[in-house]
Amino acid sequence: MNNIRPIRQNEKDLIAYLLNQAGLAINSFAINENVEEYEGGKMGSISLGGNVDAYAGDIIQAEFVDQDDVPVVITLTKDESGQLLDLDFWKTDFSKLLEYPTPEKLVFSGETGQ
Repeated sequence: MNNIRPIRQNEKDLIAYLLNQAGLAINSFAINENVEEYEGGKMGSISLGGNVDAYAGDIIQAEFVDQDDVPVVITLTKDESGQLLDLDFWKTDFSKLLEYPTPEKLVFSGETGQ
């Protein structure tokens, strides 16, 4: 990792939206002003500063389809102390993320899509 940078507004917005969809209040979680990019930012995954050795599960998972029609799975995770851990993106063909998702493009389990 070691690619530390300020969190972007679109990342904060996505985190807030995901927390809301999970029925959680954004003000219940501290969001660090600095994040670490995984894989040099290729897929969009970031560490939100939680204890990486204390993964305690997923908060919520969503999907969207990138500009090249490749599905992307987004997972917001937490650590054992209840702090945000990662905003993880998994593009199913492992290629570079072309478009950062906006809330209206997300689909959650049990939804049929747009």
